[in-house]
Amino acid sequence: MTPSAHFSAMKTRGEKIAVLTCYDASFAALMQQAGLDALLVGDSLGMVLQGGKDTLGVSMHDMRYHTRCVAAGAGSLPVIADLPAGSDTDTRAALDNARALVAAGAHIVKLEGAKTEVVAHLVAHGIAVCGHLGFTPQSVHQLGGYKVQGRDAAGAERILQDALALQAAGIGLLVLEMVPAALAARISQALDIPTIGIGAGPDCDGQVLVLHDMLGAYPGKTPRFARNFLAGSASIQAALTGYVSAVKDGSFPAAEHSFS
Repeated sequence: MTPSAHFSAMKTRGEKIAVLTCYDASFAALMQQAGLDALLVGDSLGMVLQGGKDTLGVSMHDMRYHTRCVAAGAGSLPVIADLPAGSDTDTRAALDNARALVAAGAHIVKLEGAKTEVVAHLVAHGIAVCGHLGFTPQSVHQLGGYKVQGRDAAGAERILQDALALQAAGIGLLVLEMVPAALAARISQALDIPTIGIGAGPDCDGQVLVLHDMLGAYPGKTPRFARNFLAGSASIQAALTGYVSAVKDGSFPAAEHSFS
């Protein structure tokens, strides 16, 4: 069974999908032991590892390197890797770069926005794709900063229609970031594929956080939707296990981690 088919089966069973970002082999091994369902090699590394103000400076070289590192420690865990800013602007570039991430160890590549033509092209060439809607960090300047998306009726309908279009194009997963919980629930019910929320409320089919946020290790501003699982835990391993348990039993995210 492919990772995408496995995640779809989890949605059918009503089993929550627990995901964290990961950037190296050591944490990948810890996460496998903790029971994570997938690891995301996020371009968030531009902020939490490289000290950037956003994700826009992350290169394909960076993503290939960190994908190889994570794959080396992930064992049987599926690895999802971000296509960084500027790497998926047309179908040919997207396919070349997606193939490079797969060669580095990714099972699924993730891209931001309603790029249905690119998605269909990748899927037609055997690449499994995860979509990403709502707040899309690579468009932070166009969106006017780190703002919740889809709060008005027109914006919510656009995100829903984009989600349906991406599903039709062939994505196997969809990340919803910083959207109202009610909208995320609506989209999750409308789609056959699983949704993975980050600041999108409790009704998504799974959750993802940036590793450094869930460990309280990022010196910048902590997002409202994050929770420090290391606080009160005896070890990093216990924090990782606690995160998985909280996602699985539905206690995370709570109301204070969600938007209306």
